[in-house]
Amino acid sequence: MTSDWTDEQNDAIVADYFAMLADDVGRRPYNKAEHNRRLQAIVDRPRGSIEYKLRNVSAVLKGFGQPWILGYKPAFNFQASLGDAVNRWLDRHSEWFVPVALMSASSSPALQEQAMLWIGPPPTHSNAPPPDELEQMSEVAQKYDVAGRDARNRALGQAGEERALAHERANLRATGRTDLAERVRWVSHLDGDGAGYDIRSFDVDGSDRLIEVKTTNGWERTPFHITRNELAVAEAYRDDWRLVRLWNFVRESRAFELRPPLEAHVSLMATSYQASFL
Repeated sequence: MTSDWTDEQNDAIVADYFAMLADDVGRRPYNKAEHNRRLQAIVDRPRGSIEYKLRNVSAVLKGFGQPWILGYKPAFNFQASLGDAVNRWLDRHSEWFVPVALMSASSSPALQEQAMLWIGPPPTHSNAPPPDELEQMSEVAQKYDVAGRDARNRALGQAGEERALAHERANLRATGRTDLAERVRWVSHLDGDGAGYDIRSFDVDGSDRLIEVKTTNGWERTPFHITRNELAVAEAYRDDWRLVRLWNFVRESRAFELRPPLEAHVSLMATSYQASFL
C-alpha cells in the first residue's frame, strides 16, 4: 500500500504546480514532462503518482475558487493535508494574486471601452457537479474561507469592478446611448463602499442599474461574501439593484447577473456576529 504524502512532498508538488500555473495563465510555454522528472527526484514518487497528485491539486484549487491547469483534470479524492499545503502556499504568496487579477484588465483605456463581457445564465441545479465533488468543494470552501480570501483581495475586487464598468459603458454605446454611457459612475471608487453597490449604470430606457460586483478567479459556483448593507440596499431597490458575478477572471472573464431577492438564487449563511456588552 502506498504511503500518504508528507507535508514536505505536498509542499514541493504544490510549489511546482503554481510555477506551471503561472506560465499557463501567462500563456508562456512550459514542459510538463520536464517538471514531472524534476519532481520525481524531489518527492521520490513515480511519474504516474505525480501526475495524479497534480490532478488532485487542480481539484483543491477548484474548491479554493482559484484557476487551475486545464490539462490536469481535477481529481477529487485527495488527502486533507493537500488542502493545507495549498493554503500554506497561498498565504505565503499573496502577491501572486495581484498580477493575476490585473492581467485580465486591459492596460489601454480604449481597449477597455470596446470589450464587453460574456454574460450568461447563473448556475442552476441542472448544471451542478456530481454530489461527491460538490460536497468536497463545499468542505474546502468552508474550511479555508475562500469567499473571505476573495473579499480581502482588494486588487482582484478593484480590477473586477473596472472590468464591469467598462462593459456597462461599452454596452450602452453599442445600443446608441452614448449619453447614458457618459453618466455611468464608479461609485465605490469615487465615494467609498457605503452605498451598497459599486457602479451606477443604466438600462437602455434610462432606468437605473445599481450594480454590486463580486469577482473571483475561480469557477461560477465559487462562494462569495455579501454584506448586511448590500442586502438591505438590494431589498430597498429591488427593481434597480443587480449583483454581477465575474468568474474565471484570470483567464477569460465571464459573468452572470442575480436580481433580488437573492434568497431565490443562493443560500445565505451568517459568518460573523456583532458582540455588544449587556
